[in-house]
Amino acid sequence: MKNTNNKVKYIFVTGGVLSSLGKGIAAASIGSLLECSGLKITLLKLDPYINVDPGTMSPLQHGEVYVTDDGAETDLDLGHYERFTNATMRKINNVTAGKIYHNVITKERRGEYLGSTVQVIPHITDEIKSHIRQVGKDVDVVICEVGGTVGDIESLPFLEAIRQFRFDVKSKNILYIHLTLVPYIKTSGELKTKPTQHSVQKLREIGIQPDVLLCRTEEKLSTQLKNKISLFCSVEVDSVITAMDVKNIYEVPISLEGEGLVDIIISKLGISAKKPNLDSWKRVVQGLSKPKSGEIDIAVVGKYLGLQDSYKSLTEALIHGGISNDVGVNINWLDAESLDQDPATTDLSRYHGILVPGGFGERGIEGKIKAIQHARENQIPFFGICLGMHCAVIEFSRNVVQLHMANSSEFSPNTPDPVIDLLPDQNNKSDKGGSMRLGEYLCQLRKNSNAFEAYGAREVYERHRHRYEFNNRYRIQLEEAGLKFSGLSPNGNLVEIVELENHPWFLAGQFHPEFKSSPMKPHPLFTAFIASSCLRRKNIQEK
Repeated sequence: MKNTNNKVKYIFVTGGVLSSLGKGIAAASIGSLLECSGLKITLLKLDPYINVDPGTMSPLQHGEVYVTDDGAETDLDLGHYERFTNATMRKINNVTAGKIYHNVITKERRGEYLGSTVQVIPHITDEIKSHIRQVGKDVDVVICEVGGTVGDIESLPFLEAIRQFRFDVKSKNILYIHLTLVPYIKTSGELKTKPTQHSVQKLREIGIQPDVLLCRTEEKLSTQLKNKISLFCSVEVDSVITAMDVKNIYEVPISLEGEGLVDIIISKLGISAKKPNLDSWKRVVQGLSKPKSGEIDIAVVGKYLGLQDSYKSLTEALIHGGISNDVGVNINWLDAESLDQDPATTDLSRYHGILVPGGFGERGIEGKIKAIQHARENQIPFFGICLGMHCAVIEFSRNVVQLHMANSSEFSPNTPDPVIDLLPDQNNKSDKGGSMRLGEYLCQLRKNSNAFEAYGAREVYERHRHRYEFNNRYRIQLEEAGLKFSGLSPNGNLVEIVELENHPWFLAGQFHPEFKSSPMKPHPLFTAFIASSCLRRKNIQEK
């Protein structure tokens, strides 16, 4: 179904008061609601930081780096976009201030500005607007999220660009949605509207009048409070939306639709659309709230535990695996460093499955290896991802093949047995950003393997983000000792998946399957891992 005037519509999502209010979830939910209404959408994230992309940032500072099919290292919100909608995110769907300034300076050096003094207005803002238009091809609606909060100096060029955009494409084709906070003060038992008022005031100073307010709150807004916000913020009372805190993020589309958000959007933008069908979302929420098969405990042995968003896609993929098995997944985060220092403090045998995620650097490696050894020796379902696969190969090499000094050259450049080594095409690369093996690659699976059984296919595409790979010098030796190479690159040179025979479920992959999982389409490997973990729980209960 197309919009009535055949013009692309633009929805800009901004946020105020403080960060982490959930703009990404809000934007993704709006996208999902419009898709459920029969419209074709895409999303764009504008990030104000000077980094060209988040690829070189610490996960503890920025959260996970989300990788797209075409090899872009992007903001984690693009993960929300793909999990909530059918839109495919690519390099053009995440633009940073660093990328904008780099493009403008490159053009200036080439003489493209014909001697003009290059300025924030119009050159930077024009570059931003050009990117916004670029993603709007062949869609009905572009949903554009502006990172940061209103009032941040870094965000000003982006906010100025979207202010100008109203005049470029006409007001009837643009909607400004502002996410703000209405805090509940427990001591007085009141909801306070002042933060929202001040946030909107700051936005209006920039020249943007919001059309819709999403008011993040713990308690439902009364009619009286909505009227007050409407009066002070110059927003129609019907467009003051309660964005209630929910138990899980997949309730947000249902909650926003309950507030009539879709009707407001299509009315203000002049779009012809059907009533959204949210049956799929309702089934997801129902499955999460009342899993028929109880709960299981999964141990995730990682090192970026100081920020919840460091493993965001992984967390969601485990939940998706639970949905497909109708079981609740309790994720237990174990610090790899602590496990290394004192493994006796953690009883790994009580978990129904153990997962070691991706990462970089030597810190916590020995703790991860010990956790994998425990999973292998005690028949506990194990799933290794990227660095988790490297650690699984190192553990097997040391403790089964008796290569006691086996290691990755990433951690021990002088190891006599570099079972994990730098990819050949990485030897001469000096830049850290955007230089890894990135994006979607084909993997061919062996029949009679856990991988083939999970996927039900001989060929699959998965997303990668790594510099180091299995060292083929050790392939025959490790295979003869019982390590199964069940997934290879088409030319056979790169090991993509390893497994163990005579184990309930032991699989590790070089790629990041969590980036291709969604609540509607759980990833096959997570589904299989959780299924095996459920079987272990059953066996424990029957003893």
